[in-house]
Amino acid sequence: MNTKKLIVFLLWAFIPMVVVGLVMHFSGAAAVGLRPDVAAIDPLAAMKGFVFSAGAMLIPLLAVIFTQLIFKEPVLKGLGISFKVNRWWWIGWLLMPVIAFAVLGVTLLMPGAQWTPDGPTMQSAIQSMPEGIGVWGILGITVLSGMVSGVTINAVIAFGEEIAWRGFLMKLFKGKKFLTVALWIGVIWGLWHAPIILNGHNYPAHPVAGVFMMVAFCLLLTPMLMYFRQKSGSVIVPAIMHGTFNAVVGISAAVVTPANDLLYGGAGLAGFIVLLLADACLCLYDRFVSREKVFMSVL
Repeated sequence: MNTKKLIVFLLWAFIPMVVVGLVMHFSGAAAVGLRPDVAAIDPLAAMKGFVFSAGAMLIPLLAVIFTQLIFKEPVLKGLGISFKVNRWWWIGWLLMPVIAFAVLGVTLLMPGAQWTPDGPTMQSAIQSMPEGIGVWGILGITVLSGMVSGVTINAVIAFGEEIAWRGFLMKLFKGKKFLTVALWIGVIWGLWHAPIILNGHNYPAHPVAGVFMMVAFCLLLTPMLMYFRQKSGSVIVPAIMHGTFNAVVGISAAVVTPANDLLYGGAGLAGFIVLLLADACLCLYDRFVSREKVFMSVL
């Protein structure tokens, strides 16, 4: 592994994120200390936070480009960009709504969670729809629209991260065991989020604890994304999965109260349980069904 190249990449990836975190803090985009429910968050601050967090997803792409230029190597060549569609593209994309509904189910099993389809968010959505479309109809429409955005605009934005985490870093760690690489990438990916997490992103009520939660979340999601990257032969697939996950996994927030950013939803304990089970299922499939043993392989 080229340690110098890794350090240069990390500097390009982390320093701009620190700047983003500082700008969020001083521009009023931080949501620290606020309850993670729509009514408690100032709309303008929420919009600023969304813009900063979405824009930050392009930083890893720029870090890859600058690092490759510094080391006088082809910018994106050999990083897994392929548009040759196979069944793993479809499986990865369709798996995300399954995970979203599984997260909703597990969230409802969490301590204190209450099914509240009559909440303001859901009722506002129902009133904007034709008569007869109930709660499950709204959730279905939300997931379907999320899947469309997940394979289009969200995938483009998520590509900014995936070309780094599942493209550049996987190539840089070539020669090491799959699970070892997943560990390193998961930690790097999680810590990279720290500046915006400390500003209330994902965990507005628990920004400091949220940093550790985000690392755990990334550690659990990384093996799945790496697995599909390997099976599909393309970094585009984890970009689609990442983008779709972001678009659909938030359905829990619309029908579950009171809000609890550490327990509920995809980035909470409920999501951790679902991702752990998904990783276990992939591992069992890889061990007993698949001809190509990815989990125990060397990259």
